[in-house]
Amino acid sequence: MAVPVVDPSLKTVPEPVATPSSRGPHRRVARADALAIGAYVLLGVFVCLNYWADVHNRVSSHLPTDHSWFEWLFSHGAYSLRHLENPLFTERQNAPDGVNMMANTSLLGVTLPLAPLTWLLGPQVMYALYLGAALAATAGTSYWMLSRHLVRSRAAAFVGGAFLGFAPGVVHHANGQPNFVSNFLLPLIVVRVFRLAEPGRWRRNGIVLGLLVAYQIFINEEMLLLTAMACLVIVVAYAVMRPRAAWARAGTFAAGLGLGGALALALAAYPIWFQFNGPQSYRGLQGGVFHSWGEDLAAFVTFPRDSLAGDEAVERTIGLTEQNTWFGWPLVILAVVALVLLVRRSLVARILAVLAVLFSVAALGPKIRIDGEVTETDGPWAYIPPDVPLVEMMMPTRLALVTTAALGVLLALAWDAVADLRRRQDGPAATGGREGPATEDRDDTEATEGRDDTAGEGRPIEGGQDREGAGRRPAWQRVVGYAAIAAALLPLFPRPLPAMPVAPPPSFITSGAWRPYVPEGRTLVPVPIPSNVHGLSTLRWSALTQHAFPIPGGYFIGPNLDGDGVFGAPNRPTSSLIYSTMDAGTVPPLTAENRRQAVEDLRFWRASVVVLGAHPREAVLRELMTGLLGEPRRVDDVWLWDVRPLVPPA
Repeated sequence: MAVPVVDPSLKTVPEPVATPSSRGPHRRVARADALAIGAYVLLGVFVCLNYWADVHNRVSSHLPTDHSWFEWLFSHGAYSLRHLENPLFTERQNAPDGVNMMANTSLLGVTLPLAPLTWLLGPQVMYALYLGAALAATAGTSYWMLSRHLVRSRAAAFVGGAFLGFAPGVVHHANGQPNFVSNFLLPLIVVRVFRLAEPGRWRRNGIVLGLLVAYQIFINEEMLLLTAMACLVIVVAYAVMRPRAAWARAGTFAAGLGLGGALALALAAYPIWFQFNGPQSYRGLQGGVFHSWGEDLAAFVTFPRDSLAGDEAVERTIGLTEQNTWFGWPLVILAVVALVLLVRRSLVARILAVLAVLFSVAALGPKIRIDGEVTETDGPWAYIPPDVPLVEMMMPTRLALVTTAALGVLLALAWDAVADLRRRQDGPAATGGREGPATEDRDDTEATEGRDDTAGEGRPIEGGQDREGAGRRPAWQRVVGYAAIAAALLPLFPRPLPAMPVAPPPSFITSGAWRPYVPEGRTLVPVPIPSNVHGLSTLRWSALTQHAFPIPGGYFIGPNLDGDGVFGAPNRPTSSLIYSTMDAGTVPPLTAENRRQAVEDLRFWRASVVVLGAHPREAVLRELMTGLLGEPRRVDDVWLWDVRPLVPPA
């Protein structure tokens, strides 16, 4: 997730030389790490279980169009690499205009490296495989960040990592949007940001940060932007709370940040230019459609649908936008109590409180929503014009993902604080001679020096509790603490994502029987023509054949005639006629003008053949296309109109 909180005073203690007495702790650490990662992998498989039941013929029942789009993206990466074509643009969808892939959620940082697997396994398998792996990987890198840089207890790191990888808002996006669960680089980026202040290593840290940021641009720019915003808040909050320490490290931090930013910009300059100035680029979304998508106040205390305690009926009332909070009331209460107990003694907790409050308020949008009702009370986005560059593309509700990240770190701190009660009771021997937690709120220099750790890294964090009152504590306090955390988290345990069956492509498509009809430079026109509303099945024809033929229309964001971003291709007369006929269920009276427009549209699309496969509206669509183009031929399991005589070669 976006905001593990690391102190800028980070210093790394060299790994101690292994001795007979130190091998045992090292083995225990390695075993704990392996168990944590293994648990995350199993949970990732479990969340995707409904897909694996019939991986070739199931899609998300929550977002089937997005699911199909990302299958198409895996094929795009495979096609681009196989044919050595520019992956930033494609003409295999929305022919002949094409699609600017940098201006869409293209996931190139994933689809290109995994292209060989997509060739071998197909996009359906790669989608399900990657989705579970991305969830587990995000939990894994979060666990690494927490265990190495924030808490002593591996159990605390496990709990925090599990929440950061499988939080309700993340699992919600797993319903068809794997780009929003691909957050495995973000903990590494945030840790590296705060290592920029490390004396003598700003060049190395800046270079590593620049490489990570450049790569994240090709996974999810929006999550990178949220992470940058969160880091800015953390830095400002730290400077306010620790002004002398911040000033002492400002020069080193700025030098490393400048180097990292320059390197990331150099590496990503052309793709970013292409995104905003290349073919089929656009300026904002028409009407600022996302500007009003704020989080519902009731959603913060509501159990998510895809969890043990969730109720699918609730989302029909308050889940009309996205579900980026849905923490449930026990976790909200626990978070408030944990902050009350920790905030006075923990710098990290204080910064987490700032993040949680600030980004929760910012996520409310232009009007406050309560239990599905839009009130007349202005939210923070009421004062932000909907046409501000970059901001116009943001959904206010997604700012709550930073709150989610803050809660994940807070859970780790809370568990570590409970575990510390036992360390205090058992004395220094319980932790290898170390007293107090890894996150004590004390002098900055003391907090990062003289540390030794079984993982070989220092604990560069301020937070946790102080050492006062380190006497014996009753065991019931630990029991109550662990029980409270478990009670807050168990209702949020994810269930397998809902899936629904989807019709496979016709054998005419999968067998390659179409090839004699579609020469190079011509398109296959599926009916219905793919769009963001219609033609889910026909978009998959392209995805599952790994872009063997170009198609018109599609599911993407591109420019309209005014250059504003819109979903899908601007409708042509024939595509509009197809969609209206599907919606009405009857064929309207056809005129000579309709037939002339059909021929003109086919020429624009450079069509060679029009294909209609099995479809719930097959009868009415066949009647419509017959009225426009004449009688079809039955070839294998499709109706086919060979329109090459109507469309001369380009």
